[in-house]
Amino acid sequence: MRDPAVTSRIMAAVRNRDTRPEVALRSALWRRGLRYRVRTTLMGKPDITFPGAKLAVFVDGDFWHGNAWRIRGLPSFEAQFDRMNNPDFWRAKLRKNMTRDAEVNSALAQAGWTVYRVFESRLKRDLDEVVEEIFQIVRAGVPR
Repeated sequence: MRDPAVTSRIMAAVRNRDTRPEVALRSALWRRGLRYRVRTTLMGKPDITFPGAKLAVFVDGDFWHGNAWRIRGLPSFEAQFDRMNNPDFWRAKLRKNMTRDAEVNSALAQAGWTVYRVFESRLKRDLDEVVEEIFQIVRAGVPR
């Protein structure tokens, strides 16, 4: 089992903003002519917002937001914990993250915002398609 101090250092190094997938998306959106904000006081701290269209974009890491089992080809969410140290901790942590995501989605929707969540694996695979989807949402949501 790993020393908790080592785990703490590793976790402290995990970025929660300006990740490679997030920066790649922002760059592609900018090239497409879309202007956005990256600083916000909105619940959940979206990675990108389009205030005029009331669109909140979240770039979710596959592991942290419960999608890693799919991209690894595992049979279920539970299967990813079979070979982990402290599986109960990680299972609870990821479930808590997924519950929080759903609560944030709901609260933002109730406040009149559209929420667009994309996993990092999809961004790597379909960046142009994601940019087009966001472009269409922004275009439809901006008053003319």
